Amino acid sequence: MNASRYEDDLRLALVLADQVDNITMSRFKALDLRVESKPDTTPVSDADRTAEEVIRSQLSRSRSRDAIVGEEYGTTGHSSRRWIIDPIDGTKNFVRGVPVWATLIALAEGDDVVVGVVSAPALGRRWWAAQGSGAWSGRSLSTATRLNVSKVSSLADASLSYSSLTGWSGLGLRDEFLTLTDSVWRTRAYGDFWSYMLVAEGAVDAAMEPELELYDMAALVPIVTEAGGTFTSVDGSVSGPWGPNAIASNGVLHGSILEALTPGR
Repeated sequence: MNASRYEDDLRLALVLADQVDNITMSRFKALDLRVESKPDTTPVSDADRTAEEVIRSQLSRSRSRDAIVGEEYGTTGHSSRRWIIDPIDGTKNFVRGVPVWATLIALAEGDDVVVGVVSAPALGRRWWAAQGSGAWSGRSLSTATRLNVSKVSSLADASLSYSSLTGWSGLGLRDEFLTLTDSVWRTRAYGDFWSYMLVAEGAVDAAMEPELELYDMAALVPIVTEAGGTFTSVDGSVSGPWGPNAIASNGVLHGSILEALTPGR
């Protein structure tokens, strides 16, 4: 793995992921798992909250000057360096016993997301990246495999992943989205973080979702972009995780996808 000025931060994020994996796996399919509904009606489990508490506690000791943005406990601190945490991305899968869920840990410096770790212990998979050092997958730094996006250059040959149709109507883009799905070679709803990791691996050529939060996206961005891909908002106006939604692609297809999703084109 190439050296990066963020190597120490990446190593810390990987240690945090190890700690959280033990917690989340111990609660996955637990008979006494406690699940509540948040004000926005989305589920939250005791595992979500405990995992974020552990990460926050460790960061308060190791990176006390940095701010933290988390799904469950909001924003604490004021710094241009922000750790952005989703303790369990895919909570609905987690509470139903579906193994497609992950802990997302990111570090942003200003507007750049410089470290991203995605750990999916129920799948036995982990992905990570630090700015300037490439994107990787594996069980450890020493046994990692470098990731590269695909070279597919035509929508007709492309594999596209998404989460659901919900939300595209709210953007006024349901018809455009359905037309896009008809124009590609293959569609699958792998969903959540997994869609974007498959883009980074080159197994899928594009992924997109109409409604997302910062903590849903931040850790994904450096992994996709360090693998050679592109990550923007659905209208292409915002790069990285700072918009309300996302398109990730191998880069070659990005312009064609944005054009296909342009209303009234």
